[in-house]
Amino acid sequence: MKRILLIGAGEGGASLIDVLKETQQFIIVGVVDRNINAKGLRIAKKYNIPTFQGWKDALATLSPLDIVVEVTGNKNLYNEIREFLKDKPITLIPSTIASVMFYLIEEKKKLIEEVTRHNTKMDIILNSTYDGMISVDMEQQITLINKRAEEISGLSREDILGKKIDTVLPTSQLPNVLKTGKPETNRHQILTNGRKILTTRVPMYKGSQLTGALAVFRDITEIVNMAEEVTNLKSIQEMLEAIIESSDDAISVVDEEGKGILINPAYTRLTGLAEEDIIGKPATTDISEGESMHMHVLETGKAVRGAKMKVGPNRKDVIVNVAPVIVDGDIKGSVGVIHDMSEIETLNMELEKAKHIIRKLEAKYSFEDIIGNSDGLKKAIQQARMAAVTPVTILLQGESGTGKELFAHAIHNASNRKYNKFIRVNCAAISESLLESELFGYEEGAFSGAKRGGKKGIFEEADKGSVFLDEIAEISPQTQAKLLRVLQEKEIVRVGGTKSIPIDVRIIAATNVNMEQKLHNKEFRNDLFYRLNRMPIVIPPLRNRKEDIPILSQHLLVKLNQDYGRNVVGISPAGMKKLTEYNWPGNVRELENILGRAMIHMHYLENQINQSHIPLLGPTEEALNSNNKIINKDNNFSGKTLQEVLDETEKDLIILAIQQNDGNKTKTAKQLQISIRNLYYKLDKYNLQRD
Repeated sequence: MKRILLIGAGEGGASLIDVLKETQQFIIVGVVDRNINAKGLRIAKKYNIPTFQGWKDALATLSPLDIVVEVTGNKNLYNEIREFLKDKPITLIPSTIASVMFYLIEEKKKLIEEVTRHNTKMDIILNSTYDGMISVDMEQQITLINKRAEEISGLSREDILGKKIDTVLPTSQLPNVLKTGKPETNRHQILTNGRKILTTRVPMYKGSQLTGALAVFRDITEIVNMAEEVTNLKSIQEMLEAIIESSDDAISVVDEEGKGILINPAYTRLTGLAEEDIIGKPATTDISEGESMHMHVLETGKAVRGAKMKVGPNRKDVIVNVAPVIVDGDIKGSVGVIHDMSEIETLNMELEKAKHIIRKLEAKYSFEDIIGNSDGLKKAIQQARMAAVTPVTILLQGESGTGKELFAHAIHNASNRKYNKFIRVNCAAISESLLESELFGYEEGAFSGAKRGGKKGIFEEADKGSVFLDEIAEISPQTQAKLLRVLQEKEIVRVGGTKSIPIDVRIIAATNVNMEQKLHNKEFRNDLFYRLNRMPIVIPPLRNRKEDIPILSQHLLVKLNQDYGRNVVGISPAGMKKLTEYNWPGNVRELENILGRAMIHMHYLENQINQSHIPLLGPTEEALNSNNKIINKDNNFSGKTLQEVLDETEKDLIILAIQQNDGNKTKTAKQLQISIRNLYYKLDKYNLQRD
C-alpha cells in the first residue's frame, strides 16, 4: 500500500481525499495547506489524517513516503518541491496528472455504478416476469435462470449456474437449438419434476456470431391437467350454473366491458334487484354508495378482498370479494361474491350483549342480596364494601353455610373488575394432582394426557377479574408456594413451563377452619396467610345473629316459592319461635334446607309454615346418646392436654361416622361438614384405614 502526502487542500485536494480513501492501493498519511480553513483539512481531520501548514514540516515528520501529490497548481511550488525531493526515492505527481487521475477514478466509479444499475434493472425485469427463462452459452453451460424458472423447475440458481444443461435438465432441447441455430416456438415439454411447460427456444447472436440459446416457458401443468379431466364441457357448465344458483352467497359476474352477464337468486334476495335490472347494464348499476369493484378489477387485473359498500335500493351494507376471469392470458370479466354485513353486525351486537350478560351472571349476587340487620353482619358488609373498591386481597372467614361465596360475588360486583371474569374454585373439591394445573395451566407435554398446545389456567382466564378460592386451607404446600408467587410477583408459571406470565387478578379467599391452628400445626405457610389476611372479614354464624332469622326466612321463602312453585307467605309465631331457639350449626344453608323440607311437608292449600311442618332440628336422640357414650367413655383426663382429649374425641367421632355411612367417605365428610380432602388428612393423622 503506497503512502501519499497531499499538498493542497482546496476543492481539488478535498475531492482527491474522498476518492483515494475508497481505494485499497493508497493510504493518505498527511494533508498540507497554508489555509487553516481549507475544505480538505476539515475532511482530513474527520478521517484522523495528520494536517500541516508547511510542506517541509510534513516531509520532515512523515517517513517513509512513497508519493507526494501537488494539488495547488502553483508551478513555482511544484519546482521547489521537485528540487527538494530530487535525491529522495519519492515520486512527485504534479496537479495536472492528479487531475487526470481523479477524472479517471471518477469515471471508473460512474461506469461501475451504471453497470450495477443496468444489471439491477435487468434482474428486476427478469425476476418480475411470470415466464421462466433459462439461457446457455456455446458450451451448453447455464448462464442465466430467473426466479420463475427456479420455481417451476425446482432448481436453484446457486446450484446450476455454470453447469451443463443436460446434467441438470435432461429434457431440455436448448442444445438442439445451438446445433441448428433455428428457433422453436410453443413446444410442449415435461420437466424432471413432472411439471408440464409450454416453451419457446431461440438462438442468441452477437452480430452474425451465435453465442448461445434462450428458453422462455410457462407452467401449464394445471391447465393440461384440467383439460385432461374435462370430458364433457356442457355438463361441467351446467354443474357450475347449478352451484351458483344454489349458493347462499350473492354472486354477480360482468364481462370485460363491465356489463352484467350473470346473477344468482341469492343476489336478488340481498340487493332487491332482478336479472332485468342487472343483465346488460353497467357494473355500477347496483351500487348506492362506494366504488365499483368490478371496474377496479377489470382495470388493474388484480383481485379485491373485503371491500365495503352499500348496494341496492335498500342500501344494504355489504362486503365484496371480486376476482378477474382470465382466459388465455386475457381478462374476460370478473366475478364478485357479496356478503350481507347488516346481519353480521346485528349478530355481533347481540354477541356483545350476551357477553356482557354472561359476565354479569358469573358473579350474580350483590350486597343487596345479603339479608340481615344484626350488628355483626352489618360490620362484615361494611368491611366488604370498603375492601371491594381497593385491589387488596380478601380473606373471608366463617363457618360452613354462613354465605362466604355470597360475599365474594358481592365484592366482585362492587369493584372496578365487575365487567371482567369472576371464577369460583373449591380447592377441596378438586384433587390435589389436578388443582395446580387447573389454577396455573400447563404446557404441552407437561404430563401424560396434556392437551396439544397446553391450556390456560384459571388465573390466566380471570386476568383483569377476580378469583374466589373457597376452602383455601385445603391446598397443598406446593400449591401454597405457587399461590404466594401470584400474590407477590403478580405472575404465574404454567405446569411444565419456565416462562413467567404476568397476570392482574384479585384473589378472594375463604375458609371455614381455624387458620391459627393450621399455622400452629405448620399445615399452612405463615407468609401466604399474612398475604391473604390483608383484609380479613369474619362472617358471623347464624346462632350469633338470631335476630336476622325472621327477615332471612322471609327472603328464603321467596326463593323457595319460585323453586317449588308454591305460594307460602310466612311462618307462624310458634314456628318462628322454634326456629330462633335452635343454634343452627349448619347456618343459613341449614335454615334454607329446613324451610324447604317444611314447605314440601305442607298441604298445597296451606300458605303458612306452622310448628308442625318444621322437621326435627339437630341430631336425633340416638345420635346424641352415641356421641355421649363416646365423650363419656373416659372422664379421667388426668395427665392429658386439652389437644389430646380433642384429638381422641375427633378420632372416635370419625370412626362412628364411617361406621354409620357403611364406609362411604363422601357421605362421611358431608355428615361431618368437612371436605373430602380434609377427611383423608384426618384419616392419615389418626392412622385410620383410608380404603
